[in-house]
Amino acid sequence: MGISSRRFLLDQDDRLYQLPHSTYERMRQDPGSHPITRFASQRVRMADLLVELVDRQPIRVVRCAYGIFTFTADGCFDPSTFERQQWARAEQALAPLSAKLDGTSTVVDAKTRFVAQGGHWTPSQTLASRIRDAALEQGDYTRLVVSPSRSVPSVR
Repeated sequence: MGISSRRFLLDQDDRLYQLPHSTYERMRQDPGSHPITRFASQRVRMADLLVELVDRQPIRVVRCAYGIFTFTADGCFDPSTFERQQWARAEQALAPLSAKLDGTSTVVDAKTRFVAQGGHWTPSQTLASRIRDAALEQGDYTRLVVSPSRSVPSVR
């Protein structure tokens, strides 16, 4: 038994593109050399799932999180925007706990709330089901293969 991470990007027509973890890490560490021109100048929906594996076969999704990836005019991932949104979401989630511990107000800075909301989306039930099916290798998606300085999708 094990856990596997599956990350998908969704275009404006709800097509799913699997972004392998190793590719995501390279894009995050060196975004200028790993563009995805298909997503140039766009804010792209992202689904991040953890899948339970038995004998290397996916059997169920154990966690889903949905975020937004921002791409530059050249199609390069903007990791600083994504990280800022994730930190804002964490700050927003921890604010009530912090208030209980030190007795201060539970008011969250409006700027933090707006940054957090800009990095989150909620799929319809139908779309969430399609994403889960793809994560379990039961649905259609395109696997993104990103080479330095160009993007080449391959259809599964």
